[in-house]
Amino acid sequence: MTDWTLPSRRIPKQRAIIDRRALGERVNELADELGEKARQPIVEALRESLDAGRSELAKRLSEKPSAGHDCTAGHAFLIDQLVRVIHDYVVAHVYPVHNRTKAERLAIMAVGGYGRAEMAPHSDVDIAFITPMKRAPWCEQVIEAMLYVLWDLGLKVGHSSRTVSDTMKMAREDLTIRTALLEGRLVWGDQDTYEELRATFWNDVVKGSEKLFLTQKLEERNQRHKRMGDSRYVVEPNVKEGKGGLRDLQTLYWIGKYTHRVDTAAQLVDIGLFTTQEYRSFRRAEGFLLAVRCHMHVLTERAEDRLTFDLQRQVAERMNFADRPGKSAVERFMQYYFMQAKRVGSLTGVFLSHLEEETSKAKVRSGFFAGWGQKKRELKGYVIEGGRIRAPSDDWFKKDPVRLIEIFQLAEAEGVEVHPETMRQAGRDTKLITAAVRKDARANALFLDLLGGRNDPETALRWMNEAGVFGRFVPDFGRVNAQMQFDMYHHYTVDEHTIRAIGLLSQIERGLLKKDHPRATRVIHKLASRRALYVAVLLHDIAKGRGGDHSVLGAEVAQKLCPRFGLDQKETDLVAWLVLQHLLMSSTAQKRDLTDPKTIEDFVGEVRSVERLRNLAILTAVDIRAVGPGTWNSWKGQLLGELYDAAQERMRLGHKRHGRVERVNAKKEATTELLGDKGYLVADVGEMLADAYWIAEPEDIIAKNLIQYEEARRIEDHLSIHCEPDEERGATLVSVIAPDHPGLFYRMAGGMHLAGANIIDARIHTALNGYAIDNFLVQDLHAMPFREAPQIARLKEGIRKALMGEGELVPKLAARPLSHSRAKAFKVAPGVNFDNMASNNFTVVEVTARDRPALLNRLAHALYKANLIVQSAHITAYGETAVDTFYVTDLTGAKVTVPERLAEIEEELLEAASDRKQRQLEKA
Repeated sequence: MTDWTLPSRRIPKQRAIIDRRALGERVNELADELGEKARQPIVEALRESLDAGRSELAKRLSEKPSAGHDCTAGHAFLIDQLVRVIHDYVVAHVYPVHNRTKAERLAIMAVGGYGRAEMAPHSDVDIAFITPMKRAPWCEQVIEAMLYVLWDLGLKVGHSSRTVSDTMKMAREDLTIRTALLEGRLVWGDQDTYEELRATFWNDVVKGSEKLFLTQKLEERNQRHKRMGDSRYVVEPNVKEGKGGLRDLQTLYWIGKYTHRVDTAAQLVDIGLFTTQEYRSFRRAEGFLLAVRCHMHVLTERAEDRLTFDLQRQVAERMNFADRPGKSAVERFMQYYFMQAKRVGSLTGVFLSHLEEETSKAKVRSGFFAGWGQKKRELKGYVIEGGRIRAPSDDWFKKDPVRLIEIFQLAEAEGVEVHPETMRQAGRDTKLITAAVRKDARANALFLDLLGGRNDPETALRWMNEAGVFGRFVPDFGRVNAQMQFDMYHHYTVDEHTIRAIGLLSQIERGLLKKDHPRATRVIHKLASRRALYVAVLLHDIAKGRGGDHSVLGAEVAQKLCPRFGLDQKETDLVAWLVLQHLLMSSTAQKRDLTDPKTIEDFVGEVRSVERLRNLAILTAVDIRAVGPGTWNSWKGQLLGELYDAAQERMRLGHKRHGRVERVNAKKEATTELLGDKGYLVADVGEMLADAYWIAEPEDIIAKNLIQYEEARRIEDHLSIHCEPDEERGATLVSVIAPDHPGLFYRMAGGMHLAGANIIDARIHTALNGYAIDNFLVQDLHAMPFREAPQIARLKEGIRKALMGEGELVPKLAARPLSHSRAKAFKVAPGVNFDNMASNNFTVVEVTARDRPALLNRLAHALYKANLIVQSAHITAYGETAVDTFYVTDLTGAKVTVPERLAEIEEELLEAASDRKQRQLEKA
């Protein structure tokens, strides 16, 4: 047999893990001494050996924290010895047979990860019990007895029990069974039965089905990647199933073994699928990923495969990663993790492409690569065949290193893939990219053409990054390669986020995202320099991880790089400004009151020109959307649109206040038309509402408010609550009209939180006759509107009970679970900032804190206790961090400016926002 079937060969000091002979003797002694009463003591003896073995392997892992192969092989060895002892005990003492018939033969085979001898501490034990023919009663009894003992040991056993012929029949029909048998390894029992199964499998099942197996495995892999986010750069990766994870490496084993009958990964070099260097790289990546998975199992004491934020810190510490200037230990660990995942992806691509060529099966392509079947042709010395471009010789890049850029530019322009051999060649030759190549005008022109490509620059840039050419040509980009951002907001590493943003920009330019980004789709074709915007998107996060403000540092990088790329001074200045201010528009739109004229004045004062505004709006959209799934929604789109339109109008008309009366009158006319028969409400009720209300609220909401107000006056308690889903805004509109009184806002917020609602915007108005007219936009815990009747009924009931003072809000709110408990893995120091310059009429209070249940309610309550009146609230969540902004005045309607008073308010808000306060409430 090969070393594939005997993993124990590579395990040092085996008896320190488990001494099978001593354990077997102990089990026999107990069986002889106690007879039928021996079972429980025997299970205890086995459990002691299992626990001791696991402790020894955990100790070895702590001493050599990157020794993944040793740890997983050790656990497989431990289970092997236990299975052997259990089998011998059952056949000798429980169901002894002195002269077995041909039917009374049993082979115990390890399959799956156990068969491959790659077992993390809490992996499933996958066993196949094989008999040569129809199972005799004795075989069934032995199998059942063994399984009960394994279960009593607390092991999670995946098992099957079949004859050789049944196994072959099922293997022909089921890919999973075929794959499991591929890794089958005899643990104990009848050798002849195992050899019969092995020979039958290779001769009757595998032979002739190699192409089908390859096709099915590739499709299985693609479907798995889609389920896992289709990126190897998600910030909470699945170490086993995710893209670039262990399953991708295992797929190579399976396909290599099936198509070439190799028994070890090392033999992939012998058949030419890997070079010796690539195999070493393969083993390093595999060993690291196995080690990470083992640490996760030890830490959680279960089969955990998702590397969550809380585990990342702990695994980084166990694997001896340390803090460095600008980068924490966990960020360095995760950067190394993603480098290994990237290596897995590169090796997988080369390996599979070789196999595809061997089997002469064209790769199925998607997108603009679909349908390629062209004849061989030449282009600038390159060969294009079968939808792939390749270098014509092994020294092609050495003769002219600029070709390392050109190959990817041509691939994008021609809509073809880069041949895997050429990808391998480019990766090998990246060292040819010297300072001289980086300064080369032709190389930079080619790079700009690629960056702003008209087909699919995202895909070509990703290939360029995978080959290592991108980071070598733009070293500043290389510094953020595989760099994660340790928070719950960003879903991808910095380089992946950037490449995705460039792809989104290209899609907007091609009109593919018109529904979600109509304004950006229109204005992108009015830009003075499209290439400047592409460069700005490339550089907007380029300085992350340097220990300072990445916007400021990034602007400095832009001033240096843009001239090298070939941009003129005007374009360079625009790019540097966009990088410096790339967060300005999203921050203003989400954290400031867009109906306050000062907000628009300040924003326009910074932006200054329509050209900058257009570029910034598009950059903001792609930056938010590239953060990850669900980060872009219609509400954010609407806020950005309102800010864009207001800023553009301010630039066109001059001072915003000049049109204030005209805007109010226009709103009243539009609302009168919307109301139809009830148009009289604009005159009757509208006079009691200040101009600020008319400017703040859209016509459709004003019309609903006026009708609701008329109804509230007729109700006995004068309290009216109206809720309806607003698909355009991506939220549910909640309008509450009631006689105003102190604490109204914080009570409403508490009632909504109790009903499971997250408030994303709040506008508070008080009519001249003392009625509060408050409009909220709320979403459920999945950032979706409340649509179902029971949901809306619960929302209304929660608000009404809170306003009526039914029940204690504080303990109920504290008992609600946080929608994403993973936030507890992060430390967010609460902070309070006061700004008396951001508004002419209000003090703007911005509170940053770790997101948690009813944070808004507690902050609003603190403002109420501080005798402040809230005019509007704007709620922004960045993963685990919440930023809540309030426009407030004191009881006289004036700003709060006295330093001592501000200090008192800050203290109250920090107390409300602190984790300590949350723990006190939970205990209460």
